[in-house]
Amino acid sequence: MRMRNPKDKDEVINSCTFFYDSDEGFSNNNEIHLEIGMGKGNFLLNMALNNPHINFIGVEKYSSVASVAIKKIRDYNLPNLKILIKDAILLEPILAHKISCLYLNFSDPWPKERHAKRRLTSPNYLASYDKLFKDEAVIIQKTDNDNLFSYSLESLQDYGYIIDYVSYDLAKEKDIDNVMTEYEEKFRKENVKIKYLKAHKPRNDR
Repeated sequence: MRMRNPKDKDEVINSCTFFYDSDEGFSNNNEIHLEIGMGKGNFLLNMALNNPHINFIGVEKYSSVASVAIKKIRDYNLPNLKILIKDAILLEPILAHKISCLYLNFSDPWPKERHAKRRLTSPNYLASYDKLFKDEAVIIQKTDNDNLFSYSLESLQDYGYIIDYVSYDLAKEKDIDNVMTEYEEKFRKENVKIKYLKAHKPRNDR
């Protein structure tokens, strides 16, 4: 269920100073990582804090959710973090050939088969991501949903991605420097196993 609009949503959004502008970009040439579906911003904020040498952009489709993230992020004044309120399928004019890594954290699983094309690892979305990546395409996904995870593994491989790492219980992994999202913190407390994958597609395959 989509969250209700916070009473101060419009004020928060109108006062935001770190929306991504394709003309201005970032003040450096560091690589750019993109999170689609940033939610309340916990993952995005901590990734930017932990990795000052990487630029981060968070995308959120719903302004009500984005306003919560803005309030969480704004006091940090991080030069390597910006956001967009946008549908993921419409990012090409803004981010064409600029992205090095894409994060898909706890995306809507769209469980009904007739809605499969809305899943963020469906072929139509993967085709749109092709236009965003600067060089090699890298996608990292986390989800609690078994069916979405199975679908994503198959869809990515059918589309030409090479699966580099798969985990069916991320909490047990020692080799992954994991930053948790709000959902992940909640699921961990409920002993829900988190699935994780990392995949890449060479530039000459796109």
